[in-house]
Amino acid sequence: MENVVLIIHLILALGLIGVVLLQRSEGGGLGIGGGGGGANSGRPPATPMSKVTWLLGAAFVVTSITLTILSAQKSAGVSVLDRLTDSPPPQSQSDVPTPDLNNLLPPSEGDNAPLVPTLD
Repeated sequence: MENVVLIIHLILALGLIGVVLLQRSEGGGLGIGGGGGGANSGRPPATPMSKVTWLLGAAFVVTSITLTILSAQKSAGVSVLDRLTDSPPPQSQSDVPTPDLNNLLPPSEGDNAPLVPTLD
């Protein structure tokens, strides 16, 4: 279920990006062009493209909330602190294992290991 909603969410995101990029620039967003007076006063009429943008935006928000709810239900009762307390921490310094330094070295020449490149 979560994968289906996630795929729909991604399709809506791509569709919303495409619709926004296809819209005509109104100007004035950065203070460039557009002007502020004349017959363009008030709110412009809703075009079909702006209605599609609102529809995709609303669907995107709905899928976002749905994914949040699904994720919260999936992780109900699980805490990060519960995961940390599964293995008890060492009580003293003697309980901490010391690393074997011989295992950290590269294999010796006698071992059946790949050859190490040399500078020629």
